Amino acid sequence: MITRFLWQGMGPMLRVAVLFVLAIGIILPLLNQLMPASSAFHVPAWVLQLIGKYLCFASLALAVDLVWGFCGILTLGHAAFFALGGYCMGMYLMRQIGSRGQYGNPLLPDFMVFLNYKELPWFWHGFDQFWFAAIMIVLVPSVLALALGWFAFRSRVTGVYLSIITQAMTFALMLAFFRNDMGLGGNNGMTDFKDILGFSVQSDATRATLCFTSALALAIFLVISGAVVGSRFGKALTAVRDAESRMRFLGYRVEGYKLFVFVLSAAMAGVAGALYVPQVGIINPSEFSPGNSIEAVLWVAVGGRGTLIGPILGAFAVNFGKTYLTGALPEVWLFALGALFIAVTLFLPKGIVGLWSQIRNRGTARKARVPA
Repeated sequence: MITRFLWQGMGPMLRVAVLFVLAIGIILPLLNQLMPASSAFHVPAWVLQLIGKYLCFASLALAVDLVWGFCGILTLGHAAFFALGGYCMGMYLMRQIGSRGQYGNPLLPDFMVFLNYKELPWFWHGFDQFWFAAIMIVLVPSVLALALGWFAFRSRVTGVYLSIITQAMTFALMLAFFRNDMGLGGNNGMTDFKDILGFSVQSDATRATLCFTSALALAIFLVISGAVVGSRFGKALTAVRDAESRMRFLGYRVEGYKLFVFVLSAAMAGVAGALYVPQVGIINPSEFSPGNSIEAVLWVAVGGRGTLIGPILGAFAVNFGKTYLTGALPEVWLFALGALFIAVTLFLPKGIVGLWSQIRNRGTARKARVPA
């Protein structure tokens, strides 16, 4: 029954997108592992790392699209859920270092020794086990989203006011995590990771596995999102977006719909952040920056809001441009990002996917006008 539910929620385009994401996650790691370095088909480890980052960003964009595109909640705080998942993974990776740190303390991470911690803080216990860290990666962002959404939605906070609240939340968390007495690395964050599940983080095999896992996670999120959106619940969710007052008048508990999708998207963002950290090798409070949440909204807008596939395209396109321009013309990137946001707002209100649909519809209409 669950398989049927998931399958019915996937249209042809979504199925193709899932298969394409899985193909990327399988073919690129295999080319890295099986092809010699001298071969033209060999994929370097740094390319795997870069694609893995893009896949994590695509998962974050998909999470934002689920709440903004289908529920009408413009969230400017999903970077907080992404960073919280990353910090949970970072705590696990720091516990795996053990006595191989600079100070050789088998229990305390290096930054705690440097700050004269005498014992491990209570909230660090359990993170030496991967299963516990995996639970926290999903649970911590979900609980925060549940608490925030419970009070906001029951108070009927909507529109720009809700956007401001979510942005204030991520900014407050950023300021809190910058404090050294938080016990999470302060402004330097966590880095110098060694192992994950007993395997070296720096090895090519681990990078290939992480790239595949990121693609698998994105494919699973696509299937789940498609099932949610294509179900009766998804139809009611879209109705909440389009006519919330009418849904309330008909007797629907609008708060429950909003809260469910908000918590689900937070869990997806947390998993994306957890997969992001071992691939970049660091996690620090800058990941909470409100600018990161705004950038995620831009990915969704560029790709196409409310399409599921569009945010993935937008995340890859914008981050590829960012990678290129920050290397070739670093002083131009911020201006290009602002110009892109303005251009999308004025000329591409439905994003890349919407533009393709318009071109296809015009071609169909032109063929219909041609006499038989």
